[in-house]
Formats: sequence, structure tokens, C-alpha cells
Amino acid sequence: MIRRASVRSLAKINLDLRVLHKNPDGFHDLRTVFQTISLADTIEIEFEAARRGKFSTSDLSIDDPDHIPDNLILRAARAALDAMGVAARVHFRLIKRIPMGGGLGGGSSNAAAVLLALPVLAGRALSMEARMQIAASLGSDVPFFLLGGTALGMGRGTEIYPLAELAPAPLLIVSPGLHTATPEAYRALGRSLTFTGSSSSINDFQSYVRALIEGRSAGTASALGANDFEAAVSSQYPQLKTIMGKLRNLDAMGVRMTGSGSAVFAIFRSRTERERARRVLEGDRVVQGFRLLPASPVSRTAYRRLWRRQLLEHVEPQGDAWPLRSRYER
Repeated sequence: MIRRASVRSLAKINLDLRVLHKNPDGFHDLRTVFQTISLADTIEIEFEAARRGKFSTSDLSIDDPDHIPDNLILRAARAALDAMGVAARVHFRLIKRIPMGGGLGGGSSNAAAVLLALPVLAGRALSMEARMQIAASLGSDVPFFLLGGTALGMGRGTEIYPLAELAPAPLLIVSPGLHTATPEAYRALGRSLTFTGSSSSINDFQSYVRALIEGRSAGTASALGANDFEAAVSSQYPQLKTIMGKLRNLDAMGVRMTGSGSAVFAIFRSRTERERARRVLEGDRVVQGFRLLPASPVSRTAYRRLWRRQLLEHVEPQGDAWPLRSRYER
């Protein structure tokens, strides 16, 4: 029997991002606040369990018009099938709408989408702990997308702690199409094993998180926020600093680069203000060729509701279990 699903794989922004000291394993200690947003890729999945005599190992393939090297979708599928002890033929079709290389987490979200969907289609239980372990092995942002909403990220970004849901606020994503390599962005920061600024960064981050929780508003808290990559990336691409200044002059409540760049997001008080800003920028020579993408935050409740709708015919109709329980489980 062939089981099919079409799922939306949401993007994320980093409402705040602090890079602390470098660890002996080569990774940096981070503090960040993730937020899922409505901008999304689409992944179409066709799953066929192995039948005796047909194939004994999994056969994975993907239609990917962007030819993304070492696609995380296939890596996540292989890891999930191995963890479940399932052999299957699985075909994916990826429709990309999240700009690549912009700090919006498209590849990580794609991987997490596979980890959420495949156990349901396969009819096998796979604990959240097991999925989290696979997710962390695939990339620092992947575990967050197993939860969605607003969440605190620590360590490499793989330690995830859900935060209270925020008031909705219209967003405008500006993607200049500049690919910023994450390893180069870290090198430009110059954080070492003996970096002495970690303590003050943690204190500033805690102040931001307190303001975010108390006010339930990303726009209001943004005055206390930061992204440590902004200065380094803006020095390499001065147009980013220019566009951020333009967004502030258009009455955005908060303007920040996401991840290690190069996408920038602006938080507005209303859709009317956002649309006015978008129209102004469309006529601005500086941003010609940039993508201007309206979006909105997606809460954890809405994220889970989206996933239940996407997999409705394959999941148990009752209950609010997370991750979703497959109706084919025995």
C-alpha cells in the first residue's frame, strides 16, 4: 500500500542570538530565541513499505529542482527508517519557497518535517527523544522544528525549551540572496575558548528573555535584543546595514538579521504599516533584486494544529499527543 502526504515545512527567525565562547569540540555555546513563521517549503511524500521479495533495503529518492547537495531530507529519512527498523521505498518532491542560505532554517525544517511525517506514514512509534537525537545529529536548528512556536535554544542550539506564546505581529522578511557561509561568520566573530564576554552576553540575553516573557511581544522586547553576527556580516555586505536602516525609518518596531544571515526581518504594529513599508521598498533602488516576503509568527499551538491537518488521514483522530500517533500503529 502506498501512503501519501503533502506537508508544509515552516521557516524560522532568530528573535535574538548571542554567540558565547568556543568549546573544545569546535562548536560555540549559543543563546537564542527561535520563532516559527508562516513562510514555508512544501514536501510531497510517497511511502511504500517493503514487501517480501520486492526489496529488503530502503530506496530513497527526491525531486529537487535546486539540486541541493547532501540534501537533509534524504539524510533524515535514512536515519528515521533505520531507527524504526523499516525498509521502504520513499519518494520526496521538494518545492522550495524559503530562500536558501539566508538564516531562515529551510534545510533544517525540511529534515524535521521528515522526522515528524515518516513515522506516521510507516505506522511505527518513534519517541520524541529518539527524534531529537537524530535531529541534533543532522544540524543545530533541526531539533527546534520538532516543537515549533517560540523557544529558547542553548548549547549548540539543540537544547530546546518552549517559551510562552507571543502576541501575533506582522513580519516582513527581506532576503537579499547573498549566501553567508556559517563557518566564515563564526570565524569573523573571533570567539575563542577563552572569550571573556560570555557572562555579560548571558546577562543581556536574560534581560531580553524576561522582557519577551513579561510583554509577550517580540516588537516591544526587540529594543533589548541583538544578533552577534550582524556586525560581522554587515561589514562584509554593507547593503544589509542600509536595508536595516531603511526598515527602521519605515516605523518597524524591531529589525534584526536572522541566524548568520543574510535575511533580515522587520516587526510591524499592523499589516497596513507592513504593506506601506513593502511598497516603499519595492520602489527603492537599493533593494532591487531582493525578495520582500510578508509573513507572520506561527505559535506552537498553531504549528501542531497544522501538522494534524497535514497528516489527518494517517493519524489517530482523538487526543492531542505530540508527536502525532499513527493510526496504522499496532
